[in-house]
Amino acid sequence: MLKPLIGITVILSVSAAIALAGSQGSVMIGPYPLFALCATVGFLLHWAVFIPSFIFQTEHYFDLTGGLSYLSTVGLAYAVLPGIDSRGVILCLMVAVWSTRLGTFLFLRVKRAGQDRRFTEIKKKFFRFAFTWTLGGAWVFITMAAALAAITSARQLPMGGLAYLGALIWAVGFGVEVLADHQKTVFRRDPANAGKFITTGLWARSRHPNYFGEILLWLGVALVALPALSGWQLVTMISPLFVTFLLIKVSGVRLLEDGAQQRWGQDPEYQNYVARTPVLVPRLTG
Repeated sequence: MLKPLIGITVILSVSAAIALAGSQGSVMIGPYPLFALCATVGFLLHWAVFIPSFIFQTEHYFDLTGGLSYLSTVGLAYAVLPGIDSRGVILCLMVAVWSTRLGTFLFLRVKRAGQDRRFTEIKKKFFRFAFTWTLGGAWVFITMAAALAAITSARQLPMGGLAYLGALIWAVGFGVEVLADHQKTVFRRDPANAGKFITTGLWARSRHPNYFGEILLWLGVALVALPALSGWQLVTMISPLFVTFLLIKVSGVRLLEDGAQQRWGQDPEYQNYVARTPVLVPRLTG
């Protein structure tokens, strides 16, 4: 019980510090910075869904809640801003398009599979499950913190070269993630591939091309947001670093690599695949 509570405290403390930094220069809604108000949305939604999820012992709505949290956050910012510039509109669209696609994809995948193995043991323990849902709220907020700071910033600047470069990087990353997910879905639907690992398409060039695409697109979002940020708001540029850390060290690559080693680690074909295929950044030739 103690470790999850410490973890929740750390998550909320870090999030509060980022919320305070990002609120500097934010548009005010009455006495409150809009950035800080938006920062609470993901946490509130995750905690609200956590309670029935624990009662009914289901993880089916975790990823869907994340997607709805992103949409609700940018929706709130867009709805209450007295005026939103072209940069803010583009950032809202980037976040909304990505979250709608990924949230729906992950929700349907869990429904088809009947479970998400990451939660098999966690969901049985109240405080560990609560920690996971709190981390989900932090994932939403910190991942989009740079975008949110730019959207809610009182400092508005016209789009420039860096923003257009960021938009291009976002488009490439989004395309890579969508294509990689589609290729793996098609692979898994073929009964002949049951129990096998994918080595075709983008998966021939990277063992986790979907995560590479996601890291790339959030780097693009940060570059679009950067010119609108100043002073303490620049702390929110932690967003792409947070995404990279989370996907490589916490919930993505590390878990999948460990699972793959357990299933196919003794398979010479898998060993050859690992030896010739980069873990994340795709090889461009060969």
